[in-house]
Amino acid sequence: MKKFIYKSILALSLAGIITACDLETDPKSSAEPESVFKIYGLAEKAVMAIHQSFGEQNSYRGRFLPYYGINSDVEWINNMDAAKITTDAKYQLATYAPTSTNTEMNTDNNAWAKFYEGIERANMAIVGLRTHGNVETDADMAHLLGEALTLRAVIYLDLVKAWGDVPARFEPVTPQTIYTPRSDRDVIYKQILADLKEAEALVAWPNRSTQTMTVERVNKAFVKALRARIALYAGGYSQRKDGVRLSTDPELSRAEMYKIAKEECLDIINNGSNKLGSFEQNFRRLCEDLVEAGEESIWEIPFADGRGRVLYTFGVQHQAADQYTGQAKGGVNGPLPYLFYDYDLEDVRRDITCVPYEWSKESISRQQLRSLKTWCFGKLRYEWMKRKVTSTNDDGVNWQYMRLADVYLMAAEAINELEGPNNAAQYMKPILDRALPAAKADAYMSKATASKDAFFNAIVEQRAFEFAGESLRRADLIRWNLLKTKLDEAKAKMTQLARREGAYKNLPEKLYYKTDVDNETLLIYGLNHGETDEQGQKLIDEEGYLSDTWINTDKLTDALINALYQKDPNQNQYWPIWQTFIDSSNGTLTND
Repeated sequence: MKKFIYKSILALSLAGIITACDLETDPKSSAEPESVFKIYGLAEKAVMAIHQSFGEQNSYRGRFLPYYGINSDVEWINNMDAAKITTDAKYQLATYAPTSTNTEMNTDNNAWAKFYEGIERANMAIVGLRTHGNVETDADMAHLLGEALTLRAVIYLDLVKAWGDVPARFEPVTPQTIYTPRSDRDVIYKQILADLKEAEALVAWPNRSTQTMTVERVNKAFVKALRARIALYAGGYSQRKDGVRLSTDPELSRAEMYKIAKEECLDIINNGSNKLGSFEQNFRRLCEDLVEAGEESIWEIPFADGRGRVLYTFGVQHQAADQYTGQAKGGVNGPLPYLFYDYDLEDVRRDITCVPYEWSKESISRQQLRSLKTWCFGKLRYEWMKRKVTSTNDDGVNWQYMRLADVYLMAAEAINELEGPNNAAQYMKPILDRALPAAKADAYMSKATASKDAFFNAIVEQRAFEFAGESLRRADLIRWNLLKTKLDEAKAKMTQLARREGAYKNLPEKLYYKTDVDNETLLIYGLNHGETDEQGQKLIDEEGYLSDTWINTDKLTDALINALYQKDPNQNQYWPIWQTFIDSSNGTLTND
């Protein structure tokens, strides 16, 4: 079961962030670095304190995870009010139009502040371990150094994803470095790629040391997978001062970055420390708080039972505290309405990822239809949990940051670019084999391997089907230079769906449904291509089904479709630095 790692956090004086006031007082404390970082138990607590910055109210927990990955061509905030799209702070964050005074984010304790708090804690641990930890001879201390380097890299990657060029702080704060301007993101990419290369040699594979028995702790598979992900971002497109382009740094060329991604991913796959298993079972394990290493999950942001808003934001909605949960939430973010219909009918990922129902308000609740514009993500479900949620705002389920399917698809993408589709095919095939019947998987692979471009397009499609609801898509589209292209395609698809045109012309207007004999499960007819309203009427007449108008332009309006983004996404790939930090930066930070 899940490990409550926060119980091992030191008092904040051991690894707390240094403020300007701290720097003006006597820096000595009762816990000197030498006494902390020479003793494994104390050093471990200092490294674990980095996690506290992930779990703070307005850090990953309540701000970054709910908002960064929204909106993409497969994910959005459910049921946006198009009339409030320009004024609602949450909508501004999602629709590429936030201002520096955004009321959700412009506070001194939000994600920007907590990310740098975590970085400062990591910096202090790294210096302390290098200076006092005997990391050259003590494998346990070496692991802690590798863990701190890796957690710092996680935070920096997410800072760059959200804000582009950001201050580079790789040493503890001093009076001379309190005010630090933005650095070119390439400087940060190169540093964290180097840090992770060092960390690879310091930490063990999953289940090969006492520290790597759980996915809540860093292991070698995660270090390598994270390094591969960073390489793909560093070698990809992004918005810079002079436009959307690739890096001009030869060390970060696309070819070099694809080489890193290939090598790291193949090391993980060939080592065999993790296994794919069942698509559904991966998410059931996540909801059940099963954190033993070696399965598909490689690393998770650990949330205690009373922290984290993962199901709260991305789960199937429950309207009331019922037989499955003590929390009336879920369904805040969901899949775009057309996504379900773009999966193959027999793709096992479809019905797990996209759910058209919620749970009713009764204390013993049952499934009931939502609407075309408010599908739920189904990878995360209160009904799969083994415990009831007792908080009104937090569910305590971990955020799965890296899983093995991503490693396979990163390998396939990199090898296609370097060697072509025939060599890359073997790394896409396992993902298709568990999603589709064998004949369909083979037919898909035959088309995908026709050319390098065809295989790349298959990667783009499969990453959408595989990772919808996991907040990877927005950054993927940016690095491929497909952000606006795919968002416009999504708007066109939703328009066609609302009118039942094009690829969606053979869908019925209504859904037909009734509750099954278990008095919980909703039986639904009309979700599949080729099903008809005529057959639905027979179900009403002969089997007591009810009906609901599902697809029309009243349910999915042009105004809502156009609210997918407000401003040109390519010119607004990043959030601004919030005004409170600009005001307190002594003139070193600006939004340019």
